[in-house]
Amino acid sequence: MTDSPLFYVIAIAMLAVLAILATGIGGFAKGGEFNRKHGNRMMRWRLVAQAVTVALIMLFVWLGGGR
Repeated sequence: MTDSPLFYVIAIAMLAVLAILATGIGGFAKGGEFNRKHGNRMMRWRLVAQAVTVALIMLFVWLGGGR
């Protein structure tokens, strides 16, 4: 399973989702100018990154990498 390059791409995509989510939540908690300027954009980026990650996971399972 971990010998597939797609596995590592999925891991990187998951870390990207986590980083975007943490940045968005941190900005929301802090408030201020950053949140007003970038809050909705960060959550839109998270949704796109999350959709790409789920698609990659589905591709991985479809290709039989989950065996």
